[in-house]
Amino acid sequence: MNLSMMPKKIKKSRIALLFALLFFISCVSENQFNIRIEAPGKTVLDLDRFSELFITDFLIKSQAKGLDLNTEIIDYFSSELGNNFKGKISTKKITMEKEEIFKNEDFWKNLSADKENTLLLTGSIQYKEEVRKSVIGTKKKDSEDPFQPERILAERRFYLLNLDLYFIDGKTGKALYKKSFKESRNYNNPEQTAYFAFFDLIKAVKEKLYRDILGERKIQQRYLIIR
Repeated sequence: MNLSMMPKKIKKSRIALLFALLFFISCVSENQFNIRIEAPGKTVLDLDRFSELFITDFLIKSQAKGLDLNTEIIDYFSSELGNNFKGKISTKKITMEKEEIFKNEDFWKNLSADKENTLLLTGSIQYKEEVRKSVIGTKKKDSEDPFQPERILAERRFYLLNLDLYFIDGKTGKALYKKSFKESRNYNNPEQTAYFAFFDLIKAVKEKLYRDILGERKIQQRYLIIR
């Protein structure tokens, strides 16, 4: 037996084993990638069935001071839906006092009794404004106890929008679509007005609404695993 050849054989065996191990690891290891894709939306309401859309007054549960919610929300949806609805958009003045009216099919049928293929947009709305104080830091006190820092407080404005939307068939008086939306936002600017905050919140509602009634595509997050 030639002992002088053994170290070379052992070295070659180790190299071969190392390559085999690396190959095995490359086969079983996984690379995960986070990707974003556009997914098609599904419509729950076919607006093309209707030739006219009536936007009525809303039931106002509460509203921030200095803001006419009915005027703002009617104007907003009239403008936004006007870009997508092929028919005519009109407004109707009505009086609502209780939420039970949304279940009154005869009431809604009578609103458009002289029209065909009509759709009504209505709902209830609650818009609140609050001023909250929060801790944004600490500073040392000029006192005998240096271990009790003084908290630094700042005022922030908080706005909450609760909106129930109904699309009602003018022929039957039945609700074809009903959904509750709840949006809120904090503002560091203590001078932020309820008027401008309202449009930030209603825009968020519109984006969710459009996914339902227009089938707008939405961005979804997926994981791609490559072996």
